[in-house]
Amino acid sequence: MSSPWARFYSNSCCLCCHVRTGTIILGVWYLIINSVVLLILLSALTDPDKYHLTSAELGGEFEFMDDANMCIATAISLLMILICAMATYGAYKQHAAWIIPFFCYQIFDFALNTLVAISVLVYPSTIQDYLRQLVNSLIFTSLLGCRT
Repeated sequence: MSSPWARFYSNSCCLCCHVRTGTIILGVWYLIINSVVLLILLSALTDPDKYHLTSAELGGEFEFMDDANMCIATAISLLMILICAMATYGAYKQHAAWIIPFFCYQIFDFALNTLVAISVLVYPSTIQDYLRQLVNSLIFTSLLGCRT
């Protein structure tokens, strides 16, 4: 006879697979995405003229992606690849301690996305103004690109 708590306990995730399998799938998915981001960043570092936007094109007085920002983004991408590889390895070898950094990242990402969602709900006019300015600068940039 099974305990009454057995019916409430489940070791499957939302795709009806085991939690270990779901963790491995999620870790590999994030690993692939972060690897693609790293390849894009490395290609931008090798050919900076191809991905460089001047301040006139951006409509502001600051550089959007200079070398320091590219190096920071590359370091964050490498760190994310390491964290995702640790989660995948920890789930595969059943070492729970290896999954903790990925879990902490997920909590941080959830909190950050929650703050963004709340700010969009609280200040929708600010977001709409920003989007209008962004569309106008993109249209202006594309018009400048057609003339040259």
